[in-house]
Amino acid sequence: MQQEEFGIQNIYVKDISFEAPNSPEIFMEDWKPKMEYEISNDIKQLEEKVFDIVLNITVTVKSEEKTAFLVEVHQAGIFVVSGFAEDQLKHMLNTYCPTILYPYAREMISSIVTKGGFQPLLLAPINFEALYAEQQQKQSDQPTTLH
Repeated sequence: MQQEEFGIQNIYVKDISFEAPNSPEIFMEDWKPKMEYEISNDIKQLEEKVFDIVLNITVTVKSEEKTAFLVEVHQAGIFVVSGFAEDQLKHMLNTYCPTILYPYAREMISSIVTKGGFQPLLLAPINFEALYAEQQQKQSDQPTTLH
């Protein structure tokens, strides 16, 4: 049996975007922020044991109905993962790796928002285990069609 191996080769920012479409007027209005966010990840196998994982986070903050700012970060990492069963490998790539990347993305988002003239945005922790379990449950609930 092959020995299990996990390692981080590199952590890097793949893409960053910040927009404040209603500035400077938004700074003069009553601040009643409402936040929406989207999160996803992309997995790409680079070599036999090497995977590039990209955690994509988009945060939109509106005050009233106006967009105050939109920030998008694609935080990535190159991971060496081998010796795991297929289901364990999928689990690690979808939970463990994003869990490692999330604090980097979170700090980047807070920094960018602050540099954009807004109060720091501190995103709550995310349970990637629960998200993955929910995604797996949704997939298993879908009826399969025979062709």
